[in-house]
Order: sequence, then C-alpha cells, then structure tokens
Amino acid sequence: MSLLTVLIAEDSAADLLLLSTIVRRQGHRVLTATNGQQALEVFTRERPQLVLMDALMPVMDGFEAARQIKQLAGETLVPIIFLTSLSGSQALARCLDAGGDDFLAKPYNPIILAAKINAMDRLRRLQATVLQQRDQIARHHEYLLHEQRVAKAVFDKVAHSGCLNAARNIRYLQSPYALFNGDLLLAAYTPSGDMHVLLGDFTGHGLPAAVGAMPLAEVFYGMTAKGYGLAQTLREMNAKLKRILPVDMFCCATLLCLSAQRRVVEVWNGGMPDGYVHEVATGRRTPLVSRHLPLGVLAPEVFDDCTQVWPMALGDRVFLLSDGVIDTADANEQLFGVERLLQVFAANREPERLFEDIEQALAGFRGEVRDDVSLVEISLLPEQALHASAIQYTDSGQSCPLDWSVSFEFRAETLKRYNPLPYLLQLLLEIHGLRGQSGALYSVMAELYSNALEHGVLGLDSRLKRDVQGFADYYRQRNERLALLSNGYIRVHIDVLPTGAGGCLSLRIEDSGAGFDVETVLARPLDIDRLSGRGLNLVRQLSSHVRWSDGGRSVCVEFCWEALA
Repeated sequence: MSLLTVLIAEDSAADLLLLSTIVRRQGHRVLTATNGQQALEVFTRERPQLVLMDALMPVMDGFEAARQIKQLAGETLVPIIFLTSLSGSQALARCLDAGGDDFLAKPYNPIILAAKINAMDRLRRLQATVLQQRDQIARHHEYLLHEQRVAKAVFDKVAHSGCLNAARNIRYLQSPYALFNGDLLLAAYTPSGDMHVLLGDFTGHGLPAAVGAMPLAEVFYGMTAKGYGLAQTLREMNAKLKRILPVDMFCCATLLCLSAQRRVVEVWNGGMPDGYVHEVATGRRTPLVSRHLPLGVLAPEVFDDCTQVWPMALGDRVFLLSDGVIDTADANEQLFGVERLLQVFAANREPERLFEDIEQALAGFRGEVRDDVSLVEISLLPEQALHASAIQYTDSGQSCPLDWSVSFEFRAETLKRYNPLPYLLQLLLEIHGLRGQSGALYSVMAELYSNALEHGVLGLDSRLKRDVQGFADYYRQRNERLALLSNGYIRVHIDVLPTGAGGCLSLRIEDSGAGFDVETVLARPLDIDRLSGRGLNLVRQLSSHVRWSDGGRSVCVEFCWEALA
C-alpha cells in the first residue's frame, strides 16, 4: 500500500475528526476542508492524491467541487470518494456524474474505507503507468516518423530521379497504402530516346516494401542511361534482388521499352496483372500477360528474360496496373475486378479521356483500399528531339583520347547472349566532343547493329512486318534463329582522328550475311505508318556521312565534332 496525501472535505466537525483519525491511523497524510470552496483551494495548493468529498456542504457543494477538481487534475487520475448519507439511486448516480469514482455511506466503516482507499490507489497507479507508457509510445512514434520522413525523402529522390514527371506521354495514379508505397513506378530515356518504364509491386507494404525499391531504381536508371536493353537490365535487377532480399520477399514487375522511332513496345511481365496495348484506331486491346515469375525469385542461371514485342501506331496507349486496382473492395466486399475495368475500356469513345474514365470508375466504386494502388498510361507520341544521355562523368575534361582505332569481332556464342552496344557507347563517350551527340550516336549504332544481326547474320526479311501477325512472326523467328545460331559474326571497326576543327569518328560495321540491294531499299517511299523500313533513313538523318559497301554487308558512318573554344 502506498502512503498517500488525502484531502477530506466534510462540514461536520465530528465526522471530519473521525475520518481524519481513521485515515491517519492507516499511515496517510491528511488535509482537511469544511466546504467545497475551501477544498478547491487546498487541492490547488497541495495537489493531494485522493479526495474524500462530502456531497452536501455550504458555500460550494461537493458536486461542483468534484467537477472543478477533475478539471484541475487533467490527465492525472485523482480518485474522489463521495461521503454521503444519501441512499436514493438518482442521488448516488449524481455523485458519479459529478466526477466521483466511488462513494462511502455514513456511518463510516474503517475496514471498508481502507479497502476503498487501497482500490483507488491501485487504480491511480495503473492510470499513471498507462500515461507513462502512452508518452513513451508517443515519443517512439515521433522518432519512427522522423526516421521515415528522412528515409522517404531519400527514397523519393532515388525512385523519381527519371523522367516520370517531365514526360508528356505518361499519366499515372498512385495511392499508397502506407507512408511508403510498395508499388514502384520508374521511367527514364535511353540514349537513343526510347523510354523504359517499370511498374513494380513488392510484397508487403510500407518501409519493408520500399527497402528493395532503391537498389532496383539504381539498377534501372544506371543501365537505362548506358543503353542496356530490357534483357540485360532484367537479369541485373533479378540477380541483385535475389542477393539482398529475404526469401519471403520479391517484386512483381512489368518492364517495357517504348520506341517512337521503331513504333514498337517491348514488354516483360513477371507476376503483375495484365497490362494492355490499346489501339486508338480500332479500339482493340492486346493483353500484356504475365509469363514469368517475379524478380528476386529465381537464381540468375535459370532466370527467363524473354520479352514480347508489339507494334504501335501514333496515339496508341499502354496501360499498366498493380493488383491494388482490381482488388479494391466496396462495402459489400465485392472487388472492382478485371471485368469492371474492361467495361470501362469498352464504353470509352474518347481515347484522350480513357485514363480519366478509369479514375472516375474507381472513385465511383467507393472501394476500400487494401493494397497500394497504381495505374499508368503511356502514349506513343510523335518523335521528339533525342534526349541527352544521363551518364555521369567524373573526369576533369583534360583527358580525352583523340587519335586511336580499335576492332571487335563478335561471334555466334557472343551474339546469342551479349549486347555490346552499351560497352561501345561508353568507350566512344570518353571522347568529350561526342558527348553532345550521344543520343544520335547510340541510335545509329543500335540500328546498324540490329540490321547486321537480324538481316545479316540471322537472315530475317523485314517485309515480314507488313502487319500485326507478320510482326509477331518476325520476332518469333528472330528468337528461334538466335537460339540455334552456331556460326556467323559481326565486326565493328572504330577509327578516331583529330582534325583542325575538332575530330572525326569513323564507325564501320560488317556482318557475315548475304547482303542486300541498298539502293532499292533506300528508294522505297517513306511511309511513316508502316511497321518496317524506317531505320536506314534514320541513319542517314543522324550521321554526318554514311555509305554501304560489299553488297550491303558493310556500312560506314561518320560523326564529326568541333573542338571547344
């Protein structure tokens, strides 16, 4: 039992003496008052831990005194035991309504009084413990919020350092279930001006789900800026997540490359809901079905990086979504579901409003969010000026190779598994004068290398891509022939010479194929809406000079630059 300071407010001198004697014999310190006003003054001055309050007193009755004492006590529990000869239920209820915690009927029983004091003391100490723990939790909560705010500031800068907010062809809706979004949306341009977009959904919510987002974003932005394709980027992201994440954590993801130059979208879907390629002219939707396991599940040696390629026309759209969209539930536990989403697609008559229609359908469903929600629309717009590479350089600008040459030969086993373009681009961009032309340089290199591999080494005919079905057949044959490749080569020769005004790069690419009639191909009229035949004209537009030789098996392009003043 704790030793307490007890305030006794009683207008009867006999009762006050009796109660004071009983309470002192129990070891407590006693303060006394003979009316409610005096009790209030003593309480304000001494702050007792327990009050024995007579209900009926002059000047201020016990009911009003109790109410004001409770207000002065605030969150601290100061138990008030009413002393009363009242016996009616309404009168006793009035004691409790005024703030009393218990009451003691006259005449006073010392044993009952001691028991009630002890019970109120236990209640008081329990309340003090609860308040202390609450304050500790509040301090800890504020500390965690501060840590999360700092972490989120870093996360937002890492995760959104690309072109997501600057790109005119992207609209998105993201609604996080917690402070950190378990869904990750990234977008960045390749050196050639293609756009890479990743929508990922980590297991769980909040900070644990966001932990894997930063290394994933680092790989995505770094490899995209250097010109790596989807396959190499996917393998690196999967290997990194497999290495750092716990076994019960992974990332469902859709990664795509949208090319305004080639009018195609290349897609890899691992565990995400179906996305859609929406053709504006016909209203047809091609589902982008998940064909792979999520990132971070498979070991690198068994990971499948195969992608699908679909043709697109200007104005066509790609829609991506996380499972939070279709798993949103209404008050009756009915899910929004895929069918409602497809109904919105079918009912739309204005492609420009399709994204808003889906937003409004979700809002009108009035669903309860159970997961992070992400919805993305990427439109194929007319080609814009090539975007400069985001590669960061650490040299001071004093060191620059200006007079050199190098040759590479990539044979069958390398061609099947490796894309040398990012490595070659890195090598060429050591030349400071070429850095301003990085986008055009990469676009030309990518087009010439692709032609050498697909038409030269693999013997594919681009005229297969005359329609959507032929387009699919072309890439199916490409994958099949590449997997069976046992001979053939692509040679790359680079020659850099300084000139009086700056320098000149000569890039020659040769292949082991049968060649082609260059003049006939270049003489074809340029149809901007066809699915093939745009590459050679692009090469002529972007390079200083281009010429073919050896029956079309060898092509040489030049890039010149002026020295900085």
